[in-house]
Amino acid sequence: MTFVQLIDCKTARFDEVNRLMDKWVEQTKGKRTATHNVIGKDRSDASHFIEIVEFPSYEEAMRNSHLPETDRIFREMVALCDEMPTFTDLDVVRDEQLSTSTVRRFFDLLATPGGEPPPLDEVMSEHYHDHDPANVEDAIGMDHVRRGMRMWRDGFDFEFSIEDLIAEGDRVCARWYWKGRHKGEFLGVPATGREVSMSGTTVFRCGGDGKLAEGWWEYDRLGLMEQLGVFEELER
Repeated sequence: MTFVQLIDCKTARFDEVNRLMDKWVEQTKGKRTATHNVIGKDRSDASHFIEIVEFPSYEEAMRNSHLPETDRIFREMVALCDEMPTFTDLDVVRDEQLSTSTVRRFFDLLATPGGEPPPLDEVMSEHYHDHDPANVEDAIGMDHVRRGMRMWRDGFDFEFSIEDLIAEGDRVCARWYWKGRHKGEFLGVPATGREVSMSGTTVFRCGGDGKLAEGWWEYDRLGLMEQLGVFEELER
């Protein structure tokens, strides 16, 4: 179970505390067990700071606390604080990256069975900007995206499986696997009925409203066309 520790302190010397944290990060390379660190400043009190440190488990947090570098840095930090810092230990009972949920929902919508593409308003900004190396120009706006979706949906019955989702800041990276049946014309290739597949990676940028604002796609369209038999005539 993921474990989080909150360190609540007051100091008028935050710049020095910040440098102290940089020093701890440098000194504990290869030894520390903390996986994520965030420091927030109270908007109503410029001397009030809360540090949020994430660990894989309580046991790993204790290992981290027992490092000699941690003990030394903590004593130096206390000297820079106006009063003794307080600690709150939390077992994480819910951990949800809302941006990754939006990306999952987007891929579900792409593969929704039926003729017309489903509404995308719930997951995509109106002026979404799409970067696809297979297209000469970027697609900007939801209408352009829907036209691209229609081309794929007319050509294939397909589904996605998400292999990995990694979120950092406003970016979400999805590694996905796609498989489908070629049921209709696609890029000039008549329906073959073949079962085809490919893998790819898409990096999304989420906007301030939590919806997808931009996307960068990488996938093997050449390999897909080979599976459709496009190059068989050339090889004869």
